Order: sequence, then C-alpha cells, then structure tokens
Amino acid sequence: MTEVLFYHLERRSLDDVLPGLIEKTLERGWRALIRCESAERAEAIDNRLWTFSEQTFLPHAQLGDGDAGRQPVLITLEETNANKADVLFVVGGAPPPAWDGAAANSFARIVLLFDGRDPQLLQSARAAWKSAKETGLDVTYWKESAGGKFEKQI
Repeated sequence: MTEVLFYHLERRSLDDVLPGLIEKTLERGWRALIRCESAERAEAIDNRLWTFSEQTFLPHAQLGDGDAGRQPVLITLEETNANKADVLFVVGGAPPPAWDGAAANSFARIVLLFDGRDPQLLQSARAAWKSAKETGLDVTYWKESAGGKFEKQI
C-alpha cells in the first residue's frame, strides 16, 4: 500500500527542505519524481538541486532533457511516472494523483510538501489529507519542530 506523507513547512522553505529529502531517497536506492505546478518552479528546483551542496551530487533532469527512464530524479509537470520512481514529491500546489487510482498505487511513497504560511496551499493540503484518509491510505503528518526537524504528529 502506498504511504502518504504530508510535510507542513512553517520555518524553512521548499528550497531548503526538498534537496535533503531527495538525498535520503537516493540513499535508500529509490528513484524520485518531483511534480511541480509550473515550469518556473521546475526550473527553480532544477537549479537548486545543481547547487545544493559542494560535497554531494544529486543526479536529476527535467522531463524532456535526455532519457527520462534513466533519471534517478525527474522533475516534471506531467502526471506520468516516466522514470518509474518509487517516491513522488508533490510540490508548489501541484495536484496529487487520484488517491484511489493506479497512478497513486504505482508509488511506494507520496510526499506532499506544502507551505503552511500560504492559506491557499494550506487549504489544498487539508483537502488532500481528507481525501487520502477517506481512501484508506496510510497517511502521516509531519510538522517542523522549533529546532527545524520534522516530527511525526499523532
């Protein structure tokens, strides 16, 4: 069953959090798909992953740059899982897949990151949470602590 994680960003930005989550995903031997709501966001994430760290390299590409199937991390606006990713990161207000559909079930994990300081994104995340729970998926909510770490909320 697909595991769904909601990450509530309150202190740090998506640019600060996403690269670390991608790094952990790759360390597990998983592939990642990052679904964005706009070409501008996709470009910003692409640039951020290139400059994230001088010590590590996060291999990635945007859909349309080379062979999508060979990319360990693929950034896209599309709903297809072109790189056969294990983890889908839904960012910037992009819509999650239909929770009861084949697309959602093709991932081991779906991570929805949302900025809690944006009322529209917060409302969308709440609706997605409710829908995912109603579908019967394994849903967890993660919130930033005062120290900046994410803690699972019960």
